[in-house]
Formats: sequence, C-alpha cells, structure tokens
Amino acid sequence: MTRPSIRRSRGRLGAAAGTVLALLLAGLTSCSSGNGQSTEAGGKVTLTFTWWGNEDRAQRTNEAVDLFEKRHPGVTVRTSFAGYEAYVQKLATQAAGGDLPDVAQLDYRQISQYAGSDTLLNLGPYIRSRTLRTADFDKGLTRTGAYEGRQYALPMGRGSTGFAYDSAVFRKAGVAMPRAGWTWDDWVEAGKKVSALGMKGPGGHAYTGLTDIGVNEDAFENWLRGKGKKLYASQHRLGFTADDLAGFWTFTDNLRRRGIASQAKDTAQISGAVEDSPMGRGLAATDFNWDGPFLGYPPLLGENVHFAPVPTTDGRAGQYFKPTMLVGVGAATHHPKEAAELIDFLFNDPDAGTILGVTRSTPPNQKIAAAIGKGLTGAEKEVYDYGRKTAAYGTEAPPMAPPRGDVVLQVSFTRTYQRVMYEMQSPRQAADEFVAEAKRELR
Repeated sequence: MTRPSIRRSRGRLGAAAGTVLALLLAGLTSCSSGNGQSTEAGGKVTLTFTWWGNEDRAQRTNEAVDLFEKRHPGVTVRTSFAGYEAYVQKLATQAAGGDLPDVAQLDYRQISQYAGSDTLLNLGPYIRSRTLRTADFDKGLTRTGAYEGRQYALPMGRGSTGFAYDSAVFRKAGVAMPRAGWTWDDWVEAGKKVSALGMKGPGGHAYTGLTDIGVNEDAFENWLRGKGKKLYASQHRLGFTADDLAGFWTFTDNLRRRGIASQAKDTAQISGAVEDSPMGRGLAATDFNWDGPFLGYPPLLGENVHFAPVPTTDGRAGQYFKPTMLVGVGAATHHPKEAAELIDFLFNDPDAGTILGVTRSTPPNQKIAAAIGKGLTGAEKEVYDYGRKTAAYGTEAPPMAPPRGDVVLQVSFTRTYQRVMYEMQSPRQAADEFVAEAKRELR
C-alpha cells in the first residue's frame, strides 16, 4: 500500500483507523521511543498529530501536513481525527497515561486542566527562539493559551457562536431572516412558525423549528452573558446560581414540550458532529454552533443554510470571540523542536493557510487571514464575513480560560439536562443537582 493511500484511508475511517494504522506502521518500520513517537531508521523523526472535526477539516489538514513533510523531508507525521465527544474522551485517557500526542488540538476548556497537570509542554522557549512565530497574532487571543504566566498552547483560529438556519424553510414559514440584534423572543417566534408547518423529517420524525439547546453549555453561557452574568467568577467559583440555570432549563424544556424544539430522542443523538445534530439529520431548521463547524452544514443541506448571530437580551449580545480551538505539544514528546515547527508551518506558511482556509474559522495569523479572505467563496466566505460583522457589531472580551473542572462539568451539564428531556427530573431539581456538583468539582 502506498503512503498516499494510507492517508486517504485514514481520512475516511477517522481516529480508530488512524490509531490502528499508526500502530501497524510503528511495528513494521520503527523502534518505539515512548509516548507514541518514534525515530525511524536513518534518523528520521515521526510525529503524531490529532484533532477533532469533520471530513472536510481532515482532508484539508492532511493536505497541509503532506506539504509540511515535503518541506521537511526528515519528518513523518501520523495523523488521526474523531468527532468532538469521542476525541475529548480519548485525549483525557491519553493524558491520564502520560501519552498525549506530540501535537494535539485542544479546546479552550482543556488548557487549565492539562497545563495545570504538567501534561503540556511550555512553548515559551520556542516562541522566544522564533521557531514558533506569533508576531502577526492578536495578543489578546494568544493569551487564551497561557496558564499561570506560561504559554502552553496557541489558538488555531478566532471564532464565535451563532445559529445555522435554513433560509428556504424560514421563507416557507414566513419568517424574517435573522439579523444582528434579533432577540430570543424572535428566535422562539421563528421556531413556532416553522414547527407549525407540520413538516416531517426522515423516518417520519417531527421537523421542528429549533434544536433543543438545553444540552449545550456554550448556549447557556451565551444566554447568561446576555443577562450580564458569566459561567465562572473565578477558577473555584461559579458565576451563576441554581436559579439562573433553572430559568434556562425551564425555558428550553417548555419549547420542547410545545413541539417547538427537537424531541428528546433526536436531541440525545448529538455527538458534536453536525451530521449527528437534529438539523444535520434533517429534523430541525436551526442549530446553535460555532462558526467553524458551520462549514459542515451546506454540504449536508444545501446552499440555503446560513449563519446568524446569537439572539440578544435587552440589546446585549452574549457571544464573544474565543479561540475556536488551540494546539499544544505533549510534555513527554521526544521531538519538541519538530513539533513546534509543524505548528509554525500550519499557522504561518501562506500555502498552508490557503489549504486550510477557514476550516477552523478565521486563521490566527492576521496577514494570512486577510490574504485568504479575498479569495473565499460560498460558506467559507460567509464564515469569514461573519467574523468581520460580529467584530463591527461589538463583542465583549473573552472570559478567562475555564477552570480545570470544566471538562467534567461540560459532560455533566449535558447528562443532567437529558434527565429533564426525558422527564425524569424537573428543571429545578436538575439545576440544583448540577450546581451542587459544580461547586464540589471546583473546590
């Protein structure tokens, strides 16, 4: 099997196949040097690089990696990817075993957890030596990858949240297209009108105007911030009360009970991949998400799918710019310089920037972002323009990196609300339970 065939198979089969192939190749061609890395015969270096995302992101990333290997003939990069939920769980297992990949894509939530447990390499020396160049990055965005004064990760893109929506269905229901400044009441009214059409999705499932956002901690955070509150007040204290969460879950639970938001059995299948969401499966007209993953909707649903800002409360927008994701280096890597060179290439090489486009939202290198913006079309141009419009409308500064316990609490947030969806608990009971758990975790 030729090496290009291996990369294509890996892209189709995802993380599991990537891992199997990596192990197989390691056994055939290299001597293990620990932590999943190897140094092959002739002194060649092998790196592992993993991320979450869809097939489009995987294809583009692998193409950029191929170019890196051509420019660095002594380095081979083994790649793998998975959907978000599976990826986070696998990475947590690897981190617990001290086996983090050489280069790993990270969520904003994971920085405090992994940096605080000495799982990530301090990138400061490589930034100072200019192996990693950050001069063209936004300084505020760059700081999101710092922990206790040290830079452990760098942002791969700048993004914000919003709602994907099907404009054709909105027109059919007589709903005005969303604009900056629209309200949560406008969002609910749009959902009511679409649901009133009585449309059916695959398998005869009800087609609703809204996806149930009660499972999504990011949506709750935007809803909170629109009310002048925040998710965390400090690394050890919540920024909201059980009353706040009970109010949000009462709001979303009521929409589901009225048939305006997706049914429990459809919402429960959400895995973090757009194709598993109610909208991605043709069962809802809207879905809350980040602007980078929005690129996955048009290939599934067509060119009528667009991206709208998060609704406001009394004129206040709860969304903000944050790193769509970051990238770091495993602390146990045997090849820190080569890992830093890979990151620098993906961020700062113009050809790599053209290949990657906005698959991780607006690139962190502002010069590359401006250059690729001129040639974008379709959904990619919409994501790029969305970032510019959001900045012009005005957003607040991003919050501090979430505390170490947030990775656990994000999973618990979804699990707890699922009991509300299936009417096993009231919103009040679930909110009290979650807040009590959160306080214990943060302590």
